[in-house]
This record gives sequence, C-alpha cells and structure tokens, in this order.
Amino acid sequence: MEKFTITITRQFGSMGRTIAKKLSEELGVEFYDRDIVEKVSRQLNLPVSKISDSEETAHSRFWERMFPLGTDEEYIQDMIFDVQKEIILDLAKKSSCIIVGRCSDAILENRDNNMNIYIYAPVSKRLENCVNRLNMDEAEAKRTIARVDKARQAYHKKYAGFLPDDPAHRQLMIDSSMLGPEETAHWIAQLARKKFNI
Repeated sequence: MEKFTITITRQFGSMGRTIAKKLSEELGVEFYDRDIVEKVSRQLNLPVSKISDSEETAHSRFWERMFPLGTDEEYIQDMIFDVQKEIILDLAKKSSCIIVGRCSDAILENRDNNMNIYIYAPVSKRLENCVNRLNMDEAEAKRTIARVDKARQAYHKKYAGFLPDDPAHRQLMIDSSMLGPEETAHWIAQLARKKFNI
C-alpha cells in the first residue's frame, strides 16, 4: 500500500479533532495535531503558548497599512509557519498520517494520495458540542467560536491563499452534526479505504 495523507480543516466546535483521532484509530495510522506545536516549540526554543497564540492569527489589511514593513510579531509568525510546513512535509514523507489544521491542506494539496477534508456544523450544534463535550460555559463558548473562526479564516487566507471552506481545495466537506463525530469518522474511513485502496 502506498503512503497517503488526510488533512482535516475544521470549524471550532465541529469536533474535527475528535473525528481525526477516531479516523486515525480506524485506519491504523498516525494522527498529528498538537504534536506539531510541540515540535515547533523545541525547534525554535519558544514556549508552546507562544506558538499557539501565533499560529492561528493574522492581521488585517489595516494593520498592514500601519506597519508596511511588518513587525516582530509578524516575523515570528512567519518563522513558525515555515517550521511547521517543514515538519508537516517531513511527517507526510515518513508514513501515512492524518494532520489537523495548520494549513496542512494547502501544504500537501499537490501530493499524490492526499485527501483534504473540511469539517463544519451549524453554530447551534457547535455551541452544544462546546458545552457538552468540551465542558465550556455557554457564554465562553459563544465568544470562543466567534474569535477562533475569525482567526482561523485570517490565518488560512494569509498562509494558504484561500479560505478554509473553499470547495475548490476540498475532496470532502461534511457537516459533523449529521452523524456525530464517531459515525462521521467511520464514514470517512470507508471513503478513505476506497480512495487509497487500503
């Protein structure tokens, strides 16, 4: 069997990370998410919190007009992205795997045996997931959904060159509320087995 990669881009609260983890268990391949942050942290000798704060934010055009030559913060963010990109390419080269976020969809898009998936859900269902599955308080969940959605879109547009939910860059877009995380992972696994001849 040839090596393959599956990337999961997701809305906050859609349970994309949970789906990716269950998918990796079902297919028997590695799953990478926060591990990438830890690798970047070690390589750049920066705290994990700094990587987390930087990796899914991007500044507006107004910010760019104010600081046309960029800022130290922007320089660090670009450096973090470059290191993450090298790590993602290296992981994909080594073995079949599933990678969550970090513009892995754009980084691996032109590789043979790659599938880009976008996981989304209605806001009401994402809010429910945040409260019931992630143990967040409702007000905090609402704020976090709005903040993270905006940050991820800006970050993805800056580094991938397109929005996370652009169907031109996806082989599959699925509403996780239709089947729930476990069944969604199972259904994607069936599709992956057919696509990659597993």
